[in-house]
Amino acid sequence: MTTKFKGTEVHLNGHLPAIGQAMPNVRFVNSDLSEGDIAGLKGKVAVLFSVPSVDTGVCAAETRAFNKHLSDLGAAGVALSADLPFALKRFCEAEGIANVKGVSDFRFRDADKLGVRLQGSPLAGLLARVVFVIDKEGVLRYTQVVPEITTEPDYDPVLAEVKKLL
Repeated sequence: MTTKFKGTEVHLNGHLPAIGQAMPNVRFVNSDLSEGDIAGLKGKVAVLFSVPSVDTGVCAAETRAFNKHLSDLGAAGVALSADLPFALKRFCEAEGIANVKGVSDFRFRDADKLGVRLQGSPLAGLLARVVFVIDKEGVLRYTQVVPEITTEPDYDPVLAEVKKLL
């Protein structure tokens, strides 16, 4: 799987989970340093989106957009990055992000189960911009690998999928 960074092709570390299959149980660290995982989202329609860093303008805009859209719909949102939990907490508090949970892959590196880690670029080791929609039973229903890391995802198909599942 590949994406692009400023027009240059970048490979991802593995394979994305298959649509229609259970999402791998990725573990992460919450902004309060407690541990969480995807299994904790069962019972909710959820949008899990990986981003390189909330300290970039595009990642910040994406997180703000999902915060707004998902709160309007009543779905859960999880922003997964390699950022430290302290940075995620600072960002979410400063931006008033209340409907998307910022979580970190720094301890477990379980995002490798999702195949979203960037390789061989200036951003190697960070996470690609990928969106996953997960149903209430924990089954993956939609995936979008954003073709250019420096752009936001196409929100319309993501939100359409969420609406179908609610």
